[in-house]
Formats: sequence, structure tokens, C-alpha cells
Amino acid sequence: MLLSNVEVLPGYAVEKHLGLVQGSTVRAKHIGRDMMAGFKNMVGGELKGYTELLNESREEALQRMEAQAEAIGANAVINIRFGTANIMEGASEILAYGTAVVVKDV
Repeated sequence: MLLSNVEVLPGYAVEKHLGLVQGSTVRAKHIGRDMMAGFKNMVGGELKGYTELLNESREEALQRMEAQAEAIGANAVINIRFGTANIMEGASEILAYGTAVVVKDV
């Protein structure tokens, strides 16, 4: 499966447009990570626990989007974007979405 954040794939032609596909996950903060982030916030620097949480969340959303694309017969997803939303205090949604297509080599 080819995944791209641009509208065209160099060396490929879109044969068929299959529509929008998406994958999402909702994650809550871990109390241990939250406490460490509070301490780190006082002195500054990267909040590595949250960085890891967001990386895992984006990867899971991408995998779910890719599975949806495969289920409808796509071999590529183009114009991929990410969105986030606060669901409730301490929980956020990560959404990956794009256009499922069938491409062929040119």
C-alpha cells in the first residue's frame, strides 16, 4: 500500500478513485506520564512520554485507515492528513484521513 500526503504519486497514474478513508484512535493520558509532564513543565524540555503517546496514536490511526482502504480495493491512499480533537479532559482523538485510489505504474 502506497501512502502519501501529496495529491499525485510520481511514476503512477490514478486508475480509479474510491473515495475517502479514515482511521482514528482515542487515547487518554497515563497518570504517571501526566505527573512527569507536570514536573518537566516547570523546568522545560520535551515531554517524551507524550511524544511517544502521540507517535503511537498516529501510527494506529494510519494502520486503521490503511485497513479501510485495503477493504475497498485500494492500493494507495493519497492526500493524507491528520486531525486532532479533544474528546474530554485528558483524552484526545487522532484522525488520519485521505483519498483511497487504485494506481498503476506509468
